[in-house]
Amino acid sequence: MAGKNIHVVRSGDQWKVKQENCQRSSGNFDTQRDAFGRAREIAMNNGQEVAIHGMNGRIRAKYSYGNDPYPPKG
Repeated sequence: MAGKNIHVVRSGDQWKVKQENCQRSSGNFDTQRDAFGRAREIAMNNGQEVAIHGMNGRIRAKYSYGNDPYPPKG
């Protein structure tokens, strides 16, 4: 499972936590904050990255909880 990104996306009137290349969501939530909390929990356990999508479907933020191949310098 590690290596797949987790996405927080809007679907209808709910926010879903979806793993890349998976048909089913890992949870449905009323708020983006609740969905991000679940996505973060999964990502921390598996060393994955979370991508949060805005209402327009575009990625607005990414958070990495694994070994980052390109860590910031400095």
